[in-house]
Amino acid sequence: MTTDNDDANLPAFSDSHGPDVPAEDSRGWDHIGAIIVDATLQRRQNYHETVKPRVEALLAAWPDAATTSGFRQRLDTGKLSEVIDWPSPGRLAQVEDITYVFERQGIETMTELRGALSDPATRTALREALADVRHVSPKTLDYIDTLSGIPTPG
Repeated sequence: MTTDNDDANLPAFSDSHGPDVPAEDSRGWDHIGAIIVDATLQRRQNYHETVKPRVEALLAAWPDAATTSGFRQRLDTGKLSEVIDWPSPGRLAQVEDITYVFERQGIETMTELRGALSDPATRTALREALADVRHVSPKTLDYIDTLSGIPTPG
């Protein structure tokens, strides 16, 4: 379920979307773990107060989690909740489930994720697999596009 203020909590993607958007608002992470954590935590949360600091903590603590396999190795330590200071088992399970989808789809890098989302031959299957994850709505799917640098309609 979305709330009326969801859009207000989403800073604009800035890398190629004009000079008026501050660079610090860019969420064009080149890190699979950051994409997954950002997409998972954004639901009904304030981006600047809640999500961004946790993604930045992940990037600082786990720079080697930029690939799906690197993120999986780190997830398997059981320390994600400490790294991002997030106790909710539901969101942590969602991180695991999205990671599993990427593994099953053979997505290892951000380049591969962007490629899979850009190619009509693979986009539908990937989005359908992600949509099967609890709490991944059409809005979350579009948000993953945005985080990956894929323009979304609208």
